[in-house]
This record gives sequence, C-alpha cells and structure tokens, in this order.
Amino acid sequence: MAAPRLFRLKAEVITRPEVEAATHLPIARIWVDTGVFHLDTPFDYAVPESFSASITTGVRVQVPFGTREVEGIVIERLQQSKTTGRIRQISKILSVHPVATKKSLELISVVAQRWSTNPTDVLRLAIPPRVASVDKTYIRQSLVSPSVMRTDGDQLFLAFDPLKNPAHQIVAQIQKANKKGSVLIVAPDQNDLDEIGHALHSEKLAHLRLDSSLTRAQRYENYLKAMDSPDCIVIGARSAMFAPISNLQTIIIYKESSHEHFEQRSPGCNVRDIAFIRQSLESINLVFTGYVPSMELSLLIDTKKLRFLNNAFKLNVKSFASDDGTLLPGRIFADIRKSLTRGPVLFLVPRKGYGNALLCAHCKNLAQCTCGGRLSISAKNAAPRCTVCSKDFPEWTCTWCNRTKPYIAGRGIERAGEEISRAFNGYPLVLSFEGVIKRSVPHSPALVLATPGAAPRCTEGYSAVVILEGLNFFSHPDIRAQERARELFFETAAMIDPKGIVLLTVPDGHPITSSIAKWNPGAMIRRELTERQEVSLPPFVQSFLISCPVNEATQLISGLNKSIREARLPASVRVFGPSPMPKGLAKIVIYVDVKSGAQVRSFVHELQRRRSIAKKQLLSIRVDPYSF
Repeated sequence: MAAPRLFRLKAEVITRPEVEAATHLPIARIWVDTGVFHLDTPFDYAVPESFSASITTGVRVQVPFGTREVEGIVIERLQQSKTTGRIRQISKILSVHPVATKKSLELISVVAQRWSTNPTDVLRLAIPPRVASVDKTYIRQSLVSPSVMRTDGDQLFLAFDPLKNPAHQIVAQIQKANKKGSVLIVAPDQNDLDEIGHALHSEKLAHLRLDSSLTRAQRYENYLKAMDSPDCIVIGARSAMFAPISNLQTIIIYKESSHEHFEQRSPGCNVRDIAFIRQSLESINLVFTGYVPSMELSLLIDTKKLRFLNNAFKLNVKSFASDDGTLLPGRIFADIRKSLTRGPVLFLVPRKGYGNALLCAHCKNLAQCTCGGRLSISAKNAAPRCTVCSKDFPEWTCTWCNRTKPYIAGRGIERAGEEISRAFNGYPLVLSFEGVIKRSVPHSPALVLATPGAAPRCTEGYSAVVILEGLNFFSHPDIRAQERARELFFETAAMIDPKGIVLLTVPDGHPITSSIAKWNPGAMIRRELTERQEVSLPPFVQSFLISCPVNEATQLISGLNKSIREARLPASVRVFGPSPMPKGLAKIVIYVDVKSGAQVRSFVHELQRRRSIAKKQLLSIRVDPYSF
C-alpha cells in the first residue's frame, strides 16, 4: 500500500490595501533594484500620506515590483507622473536617513552611462549596505551648509618628493585644503589608508574612514557622519568617490596611477575619470598625486589642461649592465659594500619564489613537462616541479642534450637572497614578499629584499636602493608595463636617505637612469605618448573590452562589422579578436576615436539590454579597462 502524501498548503497573495495618497508631491520617482539589466529606468510610485514627511531624495524604500517586494532609492518627488495606468504605492520606508543627495544621484546616473551599465550596479558600489541597528541609534545633525562661492575648480598633479614618506606629504596637502571645506582622500588599498590614517593621527587631525576594512556598522555610520559633519576629512577606497560629503571642496587621489583605482567587477569604473565627472557636477578642486602620472593624465599635462607640480632634485644614480646574466654586475659590489657601512640596503627583485624558470646549463634548452608546462624549483635542493600539473622530476634530464645539470633562469626572491647573502656575508637578510610582508625595518646595516609593492619602510631611509633585473619590469606584455615600471622605479628610489645612492641594473643609456637622477620623467612620458599617438592607442582612443562565450564570438564580430558598414557605429571603430580566454570565453577589443566614444558606449549598452530582453547570457563589458 502506498504511503499517503502530505498535504501542501496553498499560498495566496493578498493585495495590500491602498491608503490615502499624499496631497503634496504625491509621486516619488525611484530607482528600483529589479535584478534585471534592461529594466534600468526609474519607476514612479505613489507616496502614502503617512510616509510623506519622511520620503525625500536619497531615502531607501520598499516597493512592490511584479509579484515581489524589492528595495529602491528615491530620486525625486513629483506633483504628477507621466506614467499611464495604475500607479502602485510605496510599501515601506526602510530607513529615515537619506543616503544620497541630488548631486550624488546625478553622479551615479552619469557614471552608469559612461560605463554602459545599469545604475543599480553603480548604486551597490557607491552606497554601503544598510545596518538596521545604526539606523535606530544614529541621530542626524541639523546641518546648515555654509554658503560657498564655487568656481570652476582647480585640477593638478602633485608629484611626490624623494626622501620623504608620501603619506606625510599628503597630510600637508590635506591641512591646506581643509581650511576651505571638507576633503576626500581616495587611496588604492588598505595599507595606504593605514599609513595616511597614522599620519593624520600624528598631526591630531580627526578623520572618517570609508573602506571594507571596517565592520558593516562602522562603515555605514561613518558614511552617515560624512554627510552631516561640516569641514570633515574623509579617507577611503574606490567607492568613497561617490560619498555625498558635506561641503566637499577638494578631492585628493593618492597614487593616481595604481591599478587598485580600477574596479574589477561591474561597472568596471575607475577613480580618475569619476573624479573628473564629479568635478564637472560640483565644481570642486582635484589633486592627483603620485611619483609619475598615468598616460591619461600625462596627455592632459602635455596639452596644458592639467597643472603639473614637482620640485627639482638631484639624486645619485648609477646604472650597471649585466651582459652575462649574473644577478649583480661586477662593478656594483663596491657601492653596495660602502652603503652597508651606513645602514640597510634595499634590493628590489621582480619575482617571488625560488626558481621560476629552468634551462639546461649546457644547451640552454627550456625545461618543460610532458604536459607542456614549464618547470620551476620551489626551494633550495627541491626537485623541479611542473607549474601546470605539479608533477615532480627528481632526476631531471634535458630532452635535447640529455645532460642533468639545470640552470635557474627566472630567479625568485628566495634564490636572489641566497646569492646576495653569499656575496655580502655577515649581514642580516630580510625578505619581504606576498605572504611575508614586512612593514618597516630598523636603520641598521642589513640586506633587505622585496618584491614590487612589498618594500618595507625605513624611518631614516635606505643607504642604497638596488633594482635588480631592471629590464624585466619594462618587458611585461600589457599596455601599462612602461607606466607601471616608471612609477615603481621612482617610488623605490625615493626611499633612500639624503646621502643614499640608487643602483639600477639596466643597460647604460637607458632613459630611466637620467629621469630618476633629475627626478623628472617628462622625457620618457613624451616619447611614449608620441609612440602611442602614431599607432592610435589609448589615451588617444577610447577602448572597450568585451568578453562573451566562445561560440558567440564570431557572430558578435560579424554584427559589429556590419554595424560599421551600416553607419550604426562610427567609421573610426577598429575591432580586434576574438582571442581565447579561460572558462570557455573569448575577448573582443574595440578602439574608437575619443570624440565618438559616446556613440559606441550607447551602442554596447543597447546591445546588452537586448541580450537581457532575449534572456541571453550578458556580456562582460569594460570601458577603458586598466589592461586587456
């Protein structure tokens, strides 16, 4: 006999009864978080009279959408709606505290258009999640914004001086700007924010912090305080660029060329361009900082659209060519030994690990696994291992000449540490790299090895800075390699003490040597700008990176080329690809003249909307990405 089936209760949705609508401005225009890409326009809802006093611009509400209740944010109140048919009412006020202003919502709207995305994607980045406990306890200040005469706003690039901690240089700029109103400082990562925070604390300057290192409650409360506090100092990461700060007068972008200023997820925006958009809406001052400007800012500096401020310095710089593949060229030893008598010496190494590439010591054949992956060594006396399938080769032999002696070609920091400590015996060795990062070292003779971005600070500066295998930093395949290498060389060279020396293992005559010696990268930047203009590369063109399933890539390319022929896309559009990517994806790169960029942005946004309507997999679209 079959077991009896359990009864299933039937769910029934009861329509919420309509209540009396507000008499004054009874319509609220709301951005609704629908979760559907093509439903990206605001919707009108009726405001109940009981909610009327609390519903203002920037308030979070709950509204009915289809058969479910979703969250939305109020854009504005209207006297009447242009929507025909029945208008549904707002169900609930989620928070009485506005989390956006008219200007910040306008910024979000422009950013969504600029990066061809849905405004709700930008809202999730711009506004921290609501915390109910903070909403209940937070008391809003009745702030009266001071009357300030706004001008067009200044914009400049401030180059850091060597021999000084850049965080302390930023504090001096903050103190100057804070006399005129609130200041926002946007830094690339948590470590930079920590340094700036400590520097502000040492000067007894109160500040608010907005980044993911805080708890959700702390971040949300600081966000609300930033909207209320007059003449405040706010430091934060990328999302802080959208914060509606009271009486904001100046935005300072710390280390402007860092890749951390680019959002990896949707909407894929970057801090620099958002800053320019915000300045156009609010007439605030922009101060970009760093050792070397990005190519985008370099073009503005070259065309006199952005001021460049730097101080003249003369540094002691020497270059040494390594023709035989040795880690330390012979002539460099005397300068290092002399510097070790005064204090620590910093060595910058391109790679972490031990041996990242093996060659046959006899015929120089590359050591590879049967799967095609190259072999590496993880530690001294360890067996070579495949970087792809992790197969060990305890008795490796060369596939070409059958010899058994390997040669380590791609030295990692651990292998470099062994060689350097043997060359300068008797000094302590300090390694700083991913997973084992040292924040600071004492000012005593030592060998300090670090990978890019992991160099510890020395309070009194290093007696010498040695950049090993210098050409490796310039030889990366992406378009930002030269820009990134210049910034890294200048940033590392700046860590010497007043009597220190910079030692570069690059060929004689390389322009980076004279650039650091004069503390001016202008010649290198102008040459790269000329080269990019000749072949029409960013920043002279706008770029788009589109990722799609491999089986759709050819059809998408054909559609783009057809749109060019039919003049739906500008004639200046150049389409490259498709190129294979991991996880069954392909990428397509589009270049277009900067003046025609808006037309292409509108085109790819409409393409995305139509895919959403057809319930196809959405494309991954990045406008002006950091790298391809």
